[in-house]
Amino acid sequence: MEPPRPKVGIIGVGAMGTLFGSHLARTCDVTVLDANPETLAIVERKGLAVNGETPQRVAVANRPHDLYGSQMLFLFVKAVDTLRALRPFASELDPVTPIVSLQNGVGNEDAIRTALGGAVPVILGITTESAVTTAPGRVRTSGRGSTIVGSTSPATSRLVAELLTTSGLQAAVVYDIRPHLWGKLVANCAINALSAILDCDAGVIPKDPNAARLAEALAEEAAAVAAALKINLPFVNPWQYVTDVIAVGADARSSMAFDLVSGHPSEIDHINGAVVAFGRRAGVPTPYNDAMVRLIKAKEALRGETA
Repeated sequence: MEPPRPKVGIIGVGAMGTLFGSHLARTCDVTVLDANPETLAIVERKGLAVNGETPQRVAVANRPHDLYGSQMLFLFVKAVDTLRALRPFASELDPVTPIVSLQNGVGNEDAIRTALGGAVPVILGITTESAVTTAPGRVRTSGRGSTIVGSTSPATSRLVAELLTTSGLQAAVVYDIRPHLWGKLVANCAINALSAILDCDAGVIPKDPNAARLAEALAEEAAAVAAALKINLPFVNPWQYVTDVIAVGADARSSMAFDLVSGHPSEIDHINGAVVAFGRRAGVPTPYNDAMVRLIKAKEALRGETA
């Protein structure tokens, strides 16, 4: 008799939720929840698929209550939506259910604990997986990435990594996830807002001398803040790391670019804004990142006026 399949919940069926959900559905009973009912209706009929492969069937949650029985909950909403997405689970979700966040930026753990309580097990991680939505429940990937997770509970982190590797993804566990979170933040600071402002694919940035110099300055500022916070980044050269990240998803635009087009609030406060805030506390000047914050906020305001 085969052992029961793990029950996994996924909140957010955008590009990353679709990618991870499709993989996890191979070995787990996956239930997905999304704020867009049209997306859920299509996913319920057609499943989730990556690169045109055979779609994986998943259950669709019509309300948060349908995810209360999950043994693990993956969070794939934007950082600005974390509180909204998790508040319906307060006092309802099993308190031992791990919440797995691979979201952009820093501060997501605080938002999760604010929504669900300080005792909830939180697994934080980063991923270099890159995917672009081609249709609801359908994504195209550009190369193969990897995922790193970590928490104060190594056993739970190992369980998450095992689920991911069993599903066909690459995953590893680290003792201290903070250096990796800040490493990803360095790359996001250099790429996301700039790609959105220039309305270009990430791969354009290193090729244009002006864009490349600005991106390098953004990365160096973020790395300087991390150093002031005594966080040992998992690389020596920030700009080299940024170019390596861009190479994985060179033909993709940042999610912030899509936010500006769609009208969704951007994650600027959780990315460049986080560097500015931590830099202020640490006494590290961050004029380039501050400029990015102001430019994105100005574009958001102007978008609202012209809508």
